Amino acid sequence: MPGKFYDVPIDEYLPQNGNRGYRVSRYELELTYRVASNRLAGRAEITAVTTEVRSRFAVDLSQSLAVSKVLVNGVKASKYAHQHNKLVITPQQRIPAGGVLSLLVLYSGTPKPVRGPWGEVGWEELTEGSLVASQPNGAASWFPCDDHPSSKASYRISITTDTPYYALANGALVGKQTKASQTTWVYEQAEPMASYLATIQIGPYRKFRVGSAQSPVAMHAVAPMRLRANFEHDFARQPAMMNLFIEKFGPYPFGGYTVVITDDELEIPIEAQGISVFGANHCDGRRGSERLVAHELAHQWFGNSLTIRRWRDIWLHEGFACYAEWLWSEASGGASADQQARAARHNLFRQPQDIIVGDPGPRRMFDDRVYKRGALTLHALRLELGDSAFFDLVREWAARYRHGWVTTEEFTDLAGHYSLLPLRPLWDSWLHAEVLPPLPPLGGQVGSAR
Repeated sequence: MPGKFYDVPIDEYLPQNGNRGYRVSRYELELTYRVASNRLAGRAEITAVTTEVRSRFAVDLSQSLAVSKVLVNGVKASKYAHQHNKLVITPQQRIPAGGVLSLLVLYSGTPKPVRGPWGEVGWEELTEGSLVASQPNGAASWFPCDDHPSSKASYRISITTDTPYYALANGALVGKQTKASQTTWVYEQAEPMASYLATIQIGPYRKFRVGSAQSPVAMHAVAPMRLRANFEHDFARQPAMMNLFIEKFGPYPFGGYTVVITDDELEIPIEAQGISVFGANHCDGRRGSERLVAHELAHQWFGNSLTIRRWRDIWLHEGFACYAEWLWSEASGGASADQQARAARHNLFRQPQDIIVGDPGPRRMFDDRVYKRGALTLHALRLELGDSAFFDLVREWAARYRHGWVTTEEFTDLAGHYSLLPLRPLWDSWLHAEVLPPLPPLGGQVGSAR
């Protein structure tokens, strides 16, 4: 196709996403959003280091947003072209490998979600406000970026919006200023973050503390006041979840944790770095979504701190988060993890056995069977290793790759150090075969998480 920027795909699951030739270290975003008209104006500064000499560089950016200016290292770009959701930039001069690549992009438009096999992801307009849920490829719906999980960077996000609304982004709130009818909120996310985990949440919200001031992690809620009573009941056990997961997984990886309850209903909750987003329907006053509360919290370790290098390994995010649901059930007086696992296997056995969890394919990477069978893989490993070795492994896994990238091979290699017997048969049967294997019997070394 004439004018298209061709390159070798970073990831076969999302061949159009991610870019070569540089490594981003920092995003600084200055955004202005008009709620009533759903209009976004942005100024994005991207700081990167080149990894090779190239005549041009590309970033991911939706065609819904129009670019008005591009600078490279402070100088107007020789030219730029915005086609096929790629902004391709040609510098005035070639930059040597290992050199600084500083991009300034001014843009504006009506942000829209990105449509794909997984539905619509990215910037979404709400009845009053907006939310961002970008997994796996929606970040480019609202800012120019290297939109792939193997690209993590620090962020400063400034969002200016209509004063009645609360605006939330990742990280710590480091500035807030109101001028007339507009308020600017500035957030700093120091820990490296994948672009799909960056988020903006705007709505008629109030912020309040969750749990006591003595909690090891500062936890807050951002929610409509009409839902506060329901929230106080439905999320009352979140501090206990946090304590359990710190015990089982190791220290919480970020400075704080915030739960957003939108005024609208959402089909599923959404994770972002340091933030989870639930719909009003998940806050029903009956704790009807408590397993999801555990699931989203666990993603802060597995998905946000430890982030997969390639989407084929999505089970490392979802299998751990699903297993955390079972651990919470076990610890809180519900069914044990072993009971949950055997019930899940029974249900899976009745479904088509035509998926390989370790490489499910792009259209099925969010299939519920990846979640459940990923969790079953972990339970089979726990039965093989025993509780002591299994949870030592999980804590070392979370500590060794904290704020980094992970692959299935790295996990299986590390697990091998905790077993006297080869684990290859376990991996082959649970991750690399379609037929569902049996779970081993419950051994004496596996007990309750209570």
